[in-house]
Amino acid sequence: MARCTSLILVKRRALIRRLRSIAKEVGGELEFVREGANHEIWTIAGQRIAVPRHTEINERTAQGIIKFAEEVTTDGKARKDG
Repeated sequence: MARCTSLILVKRRALIRRLRSIAKEVGGELEFVREGANHEIWTIAGQRIAVPRHTEINERTAQGIIKFAEEVTTDGKARKDG
């Protein structure tokens, strides 16, 4: 099976801006909690969101983070896996 070698990257700044706009849409804020070695922890509506500390983030990872943030703001709670 052939693997796709093209990788689309999203700037971390753009991802943070998008998360701020998602929080603002529901009248909340994106709040910085702490910095780790590999991730920063932010909160929206009391739910933690881990954002990689790389300057560029894989597009699929960024889409997953955005989807999670949108679910948190619409439901008021985090999604439950499995």
